[in-house]
Amino acid sequence: MKQLKLYDTTLRDGLGTPGLSLSVREKVEVVRALDRLGVHMIEAGFPSSNPKEVEFFELLDGLELENATICAFGMTRRSGVAVEDDHALGTLVHCSAPIITLVGKTWGLHLEKVTRVSREENLAMISDSVSFCRANGKRVVYDAEHFFDAYAEDRGYALDCLQSAIEAGAENVTLCDTNGSSLPHFIEEATRHVVDTVADHAGVGIHTHNDAGCAVANSLVAVEAGASLVQGTLNGYGERCGNADLSSILPSLQLKMGYAVVSDEQLADLSRTSHYVDEVCNMTPDPSQAYVGWHAFTHKAGMHSAAVETDPRTFEHIDPTLVGNRGSSAPSELSGRGTIRNHARRLGLVLDDNVIAKVLEELKLREHRGYHYEAAPASFDLLLKRTAGVHKPLFEFESFRVITLLRENKPSEAEATLRLYLEETREVEWAFGNGPVNALDQALRRVLSPKYPQIKNIELMDYKVRIVEMGHGTDAIIRVLLDCSDNEREWSTIGVSTNVIEASWEALVDSFEYALAPVTEPVG
Repeated sequence: MKQLKLYDTTLRDGLGTPGLSLSVREKVEVVRALDRLGVHMIEAGFPSSNPKEVEFFELLDGLELENATICAFGMTRRSGVAVEDDHALGTLVHCSAPIITLVGKTWGLHLEKVTRVSREENLAMISDSVSFCRANGKRVVYDAEHFFDAYAEDRGYALDCLQSAIEAGAENVTLCDTNGSSLPHFIEEATRHVVDTVADHAGVGIHTHNDAGCAVANSLVAVEAGASLVQGTLNGYGERCGNADLSSILPSLQLKMGYAVVSDEQLADLSRTSHYVDEVCNMTPDPSQAYVGWHAFTHKAGMHSAAVETDPRTFEHIDPTLVGNRGSSAPSELSGRGTIRNHARRLGLVLDDNVIAKVLEELKLREHRGYHYEAAPASFDLLLKRTAGVHKPLFEFESFRVITLLRENKPSEAEATLRLYLEETREVEWAFGNGPVNALDQALRRVLSPKYPQIKNIELMDYKVRIVEMGHGTDAIIRVLLDCSDNEREWSTIGVSTNVIEASWEALVDSFEYALAPVTEPVG
């Protein structure tokens, strides 16, 4: 198999994502995760751009990595400044990172409007900077910023910039589609020309952005044209529309294009790593993300679910377990018997046709009333068990009452009184909360915690309210979705009512019912 290197810039370019900021410790966790995944080069940023970066590089000094090499990032020397007098370059060569990634200008527009230097001076800035890093014992990757824009405008000068870096000792020249504007046919043509020109002297890399929606495709065609290093960010983080998503690039290279990138075991950890990094970065995972998204191998139409049950290849382009994901069927009004049968088997149940028909009828009636079980699979599991007559509820509900006190210039208070039967014993409990749902949650936990102490691990992650039928004002049907976690699993439940508190109660009870039910093994 052909060899290829992955270069991750999540901790530099990826931090351009609006709203994304990481502590030093969080950056270290991302480095560890990328190293476990098998990424070959990790760009850690500029070692002294701020106190956080200084501390980060100090921690990296003592970090033992199994697969990755740390790269420091910087720019070519300033115009009119001798390379040995450029403070930024001095910082780079004295840091612990063995590889320095230098970015330099290539496009005439930037020379005229941004750096305001001549083309000759720009070539000297590239050459001097690479030579200085090499003389100080560093390996150098040269990032040719806006290369494809420059290549389209003046092919000869764009290549001259690369030659200056190579002659000064750069081991790789990476072609950057910085504005994300290029299309695959042009990326392939330009990359192939560069590879044919410089391959005997340096490797060629590719760095793309997603402004035209082509970042992953552009990266793959560049590899086909001879690029041997692919830069990107995990989950496609980056400013504007993001960078090329390594979560899509890696499996495409290895499973579809025949490149040996990481081990099979590391590839099977891709989905977990993607979601873990999202968690560290406080980003919401994209359920439709290729390969690793929760919906990537989910089938909603009944015909599709039935076909996948017969042979997954009918509607799944790879075996999802290869990337640590799994196939599933999304329950909805479009579902058929295959969807219900698959879900039942996953829950350890074998249902006859009569029960399956009953579940389908109940599902479609509820979806018509405003339920959306595709977004709340935990509630659907409970619906299936209840309809099949195999679910044992945690308690028998009698009533609840919630009183909210709102006073001027003071925080609101809510008090919930809950009445239910727990193993034939009538329980009455009350609790205060900062709102009615919180008060109900606290009261229910008080009742259940003696029997189910693990309830303390259940945490509400998200609470979403939506009007199902527009145009009815405050009389509209309300849908509530709860996302919860117990540090091992995550699940979603749903409630629907014209009363937002009642809908919230239904979703809350489902969440506890799901979390505290015995775990069953799949059958078939």
